[in-house]
Amino acid sequence: MELLSPSIEELVQEIVAVNKAWKVASEAFNSHSGLAQSLRDLKTRLQVRLLYCYAPKLVCLVEDRDTESDEPLYGLKLNYPIAGFRDAAHLPIRVAQEVLSPTEIEKFSQSSL
Repeated sequence: MELLSPSIEELVQEIVAVNKAWKVASEAFNSHSGLAQSLRDLKTRLQVRLLYCYAPKLVCLVEDRDTESDEPLYGLKLNYPIAGFRDAAHLPIRVAQEVLSPTEIEKFSQSSL
């Protein structure tokens, strides 16, 4: 794996794995445990890296109005299946607004399809 520019496949697989680990840690220890928070933050950093490297050409932010959640969510939708996945997990809109500028959110929301 190239450390500074991982492939989209590697990033998607890492995001999916960390997302699963975060959910398990949240259920096992509670969502406010240090481990669960660290995994959640790692997932967010990986998602932001995916967007910086590959949006909007291969992945884009799409507001997900179908998933039940305590807060509004973006889905990181892949423009074609990658490593067997069609998305790279959810990102709360609140978190996206904390870590991305309005210009970046607009840019990353434009699908190339």
